[in-house]
Amino acid sequence: MELICPAGTPAAFREAVEAGADAVYCGFRDETNARNFPGLNFSREEMRQSIALARSRRVSTFVALNTFMRAGDEALWYRAADDAVAAGADALILADFGLMAYVAEKYPEQRLHVSVQASASNPDAIRFLVAAFGAKRVVLPRVLTVQDIARLTSGIDCEVEVFAFGGLCVMAEGRCSLSSYATGKSPNMNGVCSPASHVRYRQDGADLVSELGDYTINRFGPGEASGYPTLCKGRFEIGDVEGYAFEDPVSLDVIDEIDALRRAGVTALKIEGRQRGKAYVAEVVSSMKRALQAEPAERAALVARLRMLSEGQRTTTGAYDKRWR
Repeated sequence: MELICPAGTPAAFREAVEAGADAVYCGFRDETNARNFPGLNFSREEMRQSIALARSRRVSTFVALNTFMRAGDEALWYRAADDAVAAGADALILADFGLMAYVAEKYPEQRLHVSVQASASNPDAIRFLVAAFGAKRVVLPRVLTVQDIARLTSGIDCEVEVFAFGGLCVMAEGRCSLSSYATGKSPNMNGVCSPASHVRYRQDGADLVSELGDYTINRFGPGEASGYPTLCKGRFEIGDVEGYAFEDPVSLDVIDEIDALRRAGVTALKIEGRQRGKAYVAEVVSSMKRALQAEPAERAALVARLRMLSEGQRTTTGAYDKRWR
């Protein structure tokens, strides 16, 4: 299986290539990219140079244009697709059907991957995307079990990519409205989930309180690890119970499921983390690469240190084996 690695900056891109990535995914510095945060992403020239570097090392580059177009502003997305193709992208990762149609019609030889943001998670949806737009690969949402994936791959003629390590999003990617509700900025259209401009921390006695917009998201006691305030990882009072209603602050780690995912027909494993620094990219990519080449009994030890880089310093297999809430 290919190892697909994140790069939020040219420096992280170089680290991913050096660490052994089979492919690196990245995006432009605008709203076409679902990680549209200040200080991240690529200018057109940086993208061109990075793709050339990757190609010289026989590493592929996938350009993520994975937000949804706004009516009247489609030219921004069309131009980004034009520029990514001109720069030599090996694949475009797309979510919007209109943008898929544009690329398929104008660049029929360009490889098209369906973004996880499209939430394509059943054979009928994927077969449609293959037939309508010539999609070569689909990135599956992080809500399917290994058995679900095996049933799905048996009914499609398309490569399948799944997330293997990093942050979780269980709001059926491409459908989340929580951050939009709290901040007025949409993850799916503006590319910003819990934008930093709306994030605040304040001290309340001995507790650290995190806020997003006008909402209190969490309260951390002395010595308790504090997380970034996203609504899906907020702690709420529900009836008489206080806890994480949607998603615990943990990271995905499927190292124990690698062989099962391979048998299920998975083509590629994807690491999440375009908002993380180059040190994170180097450590995670190199560790995962070694684990993929190792015997099953050796894998856990090879990735054990990655837990320190995870949210809450904890990891989960997520929905893959159904033990996760």
